[in-house]
Amino acid sequence: MELTSDRHVLLRPACFTCSSSNMDVFCAVFGMFFVFDIITPGFSACLLGCSCTNENLGRTLLCMENPMAHIPENIPDDFTKIRIENCHLTELPQGSFSQVHALEFLWLNFNEITLMNIKSLEGLSNLTELRLQGNKLTSIPWTAFQSSPRLKILDLKNNQLDVLPEHALRYLPALTYLDLSFNKLSITSKEVFTNWPLYQIAEKAWGKEGLVSNVVLALHDNPWSCDCRLKGFVEFIHKVSPPVILMNSYLKCSGPGNKVDKYFHEIQLKTCMKPVASAAESNVSLSLGANATLTCLVKARPLSNIQWLYPLKIIRGFASTQTQIDEETITSQLVIPSVHLEDRGLYTCMANNFIGNSSVCISLNIDSPVSSAPLPPPVPMLSSNDSPHIDIRIAKQTVYGITLEWHAVTDNPAETWFTIHFGKYDSPKKEIIFIGPGINSYSVSDLLPVTKYEVCVTLKNHPPREGQCIVFVTGSDISQLEQRERLIHIIVIVCAMVLAVPAGMYACTTERRFSCVDRCVDLWKKRRRHAEDAEGSERQNTFDSLQAASNEALYRDSEGKQTKRRKSEDRCRGGSAAHLY
Repeated sequence: MELTSDRHVLLRPACFTCSSSNMDVFCAVFGMFFVFDIITPGFSACLLGCSCTNENLGRTLLCMENPMAHIPENIPDDFTKIRIENCHLTELPQGSFSQVHALEFLWLNFNEITLMNIKSLEGLSNLTELRLQGNKLTSIPWTAFQSSPRLKILDLKNNQLDVLPEHALRYLPALTYLDLSFNKLSITSKEVFTNWPLYQIAEKAWGKEGLVSNVVLALHDNPWSCDCRLKGFVEFIHKVSPPVILMNSYLKCSGPGNKVDKYFHEIQLKTCMKPVASAAESNVSLSLGANATLTCLVKARPLSNIQWLYPLKIIRGFASTQTQIDEETITSQLVIPSVHLEDRGLYTCMANNFIGNSSVCISLNIDSPVSSAPLPPPVPMLSSNDSPHIDIRIAKQTVYGITLEWHAVTDNPAETWFTIHFGKYDSPKKEIIFIGPGINSYSVSDLLPVTKYEVCVTLKNHPPREGQCIVFVTGSDISQLEQRERLIHIIVIVCAMVLAVPAGMYACTTERRFSCVDRCVDLWKKRRRHAEDAEGSERQNTFDSLQAASNEALYRDSEGKQTKRRKSEDRCRGGSAAHLY
């Protein structure tokens, strides 16, 4: 920033015309000040775009709506008050005003400050008032105030603060005014204020007017969450009295639901409690294919988060629902549609909040329809060394590939690997594919048609055993549509052969004509002996229809043209027409 002078020194001509003989004391002193003003221009300098004034408490720097974006480095050191507002500042770096040792009042309102360095107030031991209203601060480095032990007024109104640590006010021993209104505070403890040195002094002087000055707090218009975590703070607000003064004593709740818009003096909060989970039925037995609903009840303050843990959670994720009974009780239900044998086991309902956690286990037994004998008691999960049962099936199959799916019960699904053994059925050596945890399907393509294959799924590095393999045969690569197209193609060729016969062919006698046609049929049959019986029959019927049509045409032609028929018959007897076949 450039510096400009805001002071105009007026000198009397007499001072410049005084000779050494008649210079009086006044002229000498005035001349000394003039020289000092010339050699120390920073004393009277001001920032470009700002205004500087002299007031009773010292010099003031005022910068309003000046897009400086950052704090200038060459601020003169003779200011006692600095106001930089609406200037788009984004941070307070280390030693922002460290050269201005005389600074007492610092106003940085309505900027865009999001970051305050822990040493941003370094060198400001005389600072008594700091205003940061209307910025975007989400947190404050409270230990930074150790550099300003004389600070009395701290204005943090209309920022985005959401946390107040217990030690926040410990480093502000002289603070008498704190404005935290219009922030995002939802939970805080009373220790934040009971650790405030001036509050401790004021507490001892309650009811004794004049011993201490008033301490003003502004905490209104924050989204307070009025659950058990706010109990101590609400009690603190209830008993606050002069010399501690709340700027607005009507603090209002923003949640939970049953306390929205209620004032602090209207509520009584209970002590926080860790979750306690329970289940009405801890042992559930169902038949195979039935729908299961497992229910657990959880009490906690504040309300806890609930999740279900069970063996097949990664492979088969079941839906769960929650219903709030009252402000501290929730029921959670896990719905298992059409239970399988693999679904049996222990299902754990786990609840936790910031104090602790609790869980309850429900055992699910599946009655097998094959045997009336009871199933063995369920266990949480089988060890991978026990080679658990793996339910494998082909989910999709085409001529050239398949999609494989499987389900397995293991003690640690999140770390269980599988091995797929795949190859031709009669091949002793199979291709091996390793599948990572959480995956229960695999697709194979580029298979040979009409080929027998075998695929097995096991735990990683385990050999296949009975029940873990599937044998299948791929289909033919000739579809029914392709077969029809081939048949039509053959018929078209035969028709072309018949239609290509010269006109002289029609002159054959009836007996000779049938002999030629029979010979044509015999030749055609010899060429198609390798065809399938069904195809041969269909094609023969088609050719017979063509033969009948040809006979009818020849008969009509013989009635109309007797002379041409005789000539054609002679040529036919000569054998020239027979070579056409």
